[in-house]
Amino acid sequence: QVQLVESGGGLVQAGGSLRLSCAASGRTFSTMGWFRQAPGKEREFVAAISWSGSSTYSADSMKGRFTISRDNAKNTVYLQMNSLKPEDTAVYYCAGGSGGSNWYYWGQGTQVTVSS
Repeated sequence: QVQLVESGGGLVQAGGSLRLSCAASGRTFSTMGWFRQAPGKEREFVAAISWSGSSTYSADSMKGRFTISRDNAKNTVYLQMNSLKPEDTAVYYCAGGSGGSNWYYWGQGTQVTVSS
């Protein structure tokens, strides 16, 4: 059974930092990524990373603040979020796929709330 389990969400003040983790089990993924969905909005892409970690992709609004990384030995992907803003408040989802827009598995999400 394939599972993606996120952790690390919570409540933080604006300007603060959080580190999200997503542990995968049951298989590995050549590409792993993070998405988020704010209340009343569509799910949006946050960041993605290739198997080797040599290629990373981030949404423009998050570049310079969010960093994606992975530890293949632990089958885990991370999202370091710095300089958080209230508009970063959302449920953050981990996804596993094969690159491009091919996302096959999703986690259950972890809530991130940034207070002003």
